[in-house]
Amino acid sequence: MHQSAMEHGKLFFDTYLNHSSDLKILDIGAQDVNGSLRSIAPKNNEYVGVDFCEANGVDIVLDDPYVLPFEPETFDVIVSSSCYEHSEFFWLSFNEALRVLKPAGLLYINAPSNGYYHRYPVDCWRFFPDSGVALQNWANRNGYECAMLESFNGAISEDVWKDAVAVWVKDKANAYIHPNRMIKNFGNFTNGRLMDSEDILNFLPSFLEPKSIRLSRKQAVDLIVNIKSQDPELADELRSLLN
Repeated sequence: MHQSAMEHGKLFFDTYLNHSSDLKILDIGAQDVNGSLRSIAPKNNEYVGVDFCEANGVDIVLDDPYVLPFEPETFDVIVSSSCYEHSEFFWLSFNEALRVLKPAGLLYINAPSNGYYHRYPVDCWRFFPDSGVALQNWANRNGYECAMLESFNGAISEDVWKDAVAVWVKDKANAYIHPNRMIKNFGNFTNGRLMDSEDILNFLPSFLEPKSIRLSRKQAVDLIVNIKSQDPELADELRSLLN
């Protein structure tokens, strides 16, 4: 998990779960790859990590990535970071997360809106703040009274990633239970959206985005190391370019 994903995860926990205890938190895509949200989650809560393979940070291995082995309304909070871009049918994952959330439960998703091709085991999607509203509307069409509380893009980080972050409450009638918002106390974001508003906060049109991002040598080496596990031949070709 890249550094900005960890920072946004901490911002979510600090904003929505500050001083919380006795909650049940589910992490979808929980394997520890250069970091995990589990390490920054508030203590004194039950934390369960699921993923499609055995790994550090994974408590339950899923037989089907689109079926969570829990009863309806089991969890108070569900988080997923750096995972939805790898989900072929992320809209199915979204509804399944809502199924196991309690009515006042929160769903936090962080996924990239840019970045290089990285397969775990596939890399399918990129997201933007409007994705939060689109998923809300998809859930509504499927019988959930879900509401997006906020969505935004983080700034481009030193390791090139630009995060798309969004938070939903399962039942809009319970939105009042969660009055705080990350973007109200956090200035380093663009294209923010809030519940029931068409306004775009800190609007940044695409033509103002950087045309290119030049990697440092260390960043390039780290990237090649990540690629090597998926495509050794490509990694060797890229390494030759650095020499």
